[in-house]
Amino acid sequence: MTSTVEGQVAPVGAPSLWTKLAYGFGSVAYGVKDNGFNYFLLLFYSQVIGVDARLVGLAITTALVLDAISDPIVGYWSDNFHSRFGRRHPFMYASAIPVAATYFLMWNPPQGWSDEALFVYLLVMAVLIRTFITFYETPSSALAPELTDDYDQRSSLLSFRFYFGWTGGNIMSVLMFMALFPMFVTAAIPDGRFNREAYELYGIISSVLIFLAIIVSAGGTHARIRHLKPPPPKRSMTLGAIFREIIETLVNRSFLSLFFAALLGAVATGLSAALAFYFSIYFWRFDPQQIGWITFSVFGSAIIGSLMAPYITRTLGKKRGAIIIGLVAFLGAPLPVTLKLFGVLPDDPAFNFPVVVLTTMIDTGLIICFQILSSSMLADLVEQAELRTGRRSEGLFFAASTFIRKTVQGVGVIAAGFVLTVSGFPTGASPDQVSDETLWRFGALYVPTILSIWLAMIAVMGTYKLSRSDHEENLRKLAEARKAS
Repeated sequence: MTSTVEGQVAPVGAPSLWTKLAYGFGSVAYGVKDNGFNYFLLLFYSQVIGVDARLVGLAITTALVLDAISDPIVGYWSDNFHSRFGRRHPFMYASAIPVAATYFLMWNPPQGWSDEALFVYLLVMAVLIRTFITFYETPSSALAPELTDDYDQRSSLLSFRFYFGWTGGNIMSVLMFMALFPMFVTAAIPDGRFNREAYELYGIISSVLIFLAIIVSAGGTHARIRHLKPPPPKRSMTLGAIFREIIETLVNRSFLSLFFAALLGAVATGLSAALAFYFSIYFWRFDPQQIGWITFSVFGSAIIGSLMAPYITRTLGKKRGAIIIGLVAFLGAPLPVTLKLFGVLPDDPAFNFPVVVLTTMIDTGLIICFQILSSSMLADLVEQAELRTGRRSEGLFFAASTFIRKTVQGVGVIAAGFVLTVSGFPTGASPDQVSDETLWRFGALYVPTILSIWLAMIAVMGTYKLSRSDHEENLRKLAEARKAS
């Protein structure tokens, strides 16, 4: 155990299993929210509600840009917040009800409104939910570098975070395809995927799960508040001084490497996620039960990625491991689509189903491992910045990560809308109403686009410099500074 500058005791090394579980479970809230935005929102508003796909993409992206300003504000605020409940937990507790309420409203739009009115409604709801989730996710994520200083244990801790985030979001996808969509098959709407009542029930269940995740995580880590790092002493701050501190903290070569790599990754994620169910429904022509089983395979992916990341950290190191795992994952992701485009895989859903299940589970597991390693690399920058600035800035670093996801991932959604438009994808069409020529153009546009973005991301990540030995040296220097103070 080591003392902080103000004399509080901070945990070093391995957090307890309960701490890991509580911290990790909190990501269910963001996982459910993100899953809905990435996989169902475009499909729901364009194919079920009937709003033009380009308007939906524009609303989502505009909301992301408008909301982005909240990330550095909340991150900086939570780094410097003084309260009897620490720096992070007041934000976490306060966000629970607003996040759940606005997510419910997202999936219950008014009926009979024009496209323009629904565009405004979607825009307002998207801004609110993304702003409120920032007040939870940024302080909650920022707990990771405070709960342990250890290079390997940070990957272990974040493995729990990503496991629950992916599992929580995936539970809702599986529930939709294996329960809710079949439940809402009617004579008027023979395919439950196009029944708005299914999405309304989804909104209720998701909102309850989001609320529980936030409360359980905040309450479960509450006992650790007295062991967390204290805020810097209160000081008189001007807007200019705050801005200078933010720039001083973030101007770092390794951080900029992760920042721009994450920027490219967010675009690719937005593009692939927005079109994922388009591929399942139209390109592969899978039925709801088959899609449900493909989505179910992601539970295995979360286990694969969460177990791999700590092992890769110990054996290869974070940067080298992330690059190797990333190359395998991102080259393999569009491979089944490419094989079908060139006739290697037949136009037979029954034959293609096990191929897609297996490749989805393995590839998604590798992507989760890559994400854990990237986040752990970000956590290691906290001590480097503290040596340079004298301040702990966990919130600011993790805010930068959510800032990227919010501002740029919508670009991928817009790109998805234009891929649909250029390929001539009809609005509101059932699978048998989309021609083979349209589907070929759809796949042929997608594959080179997504590959080029992902490979550029890996190239940028290669410029990250902080190693295990660098991190341990930073900890040694901080320990000496604390001892001297």
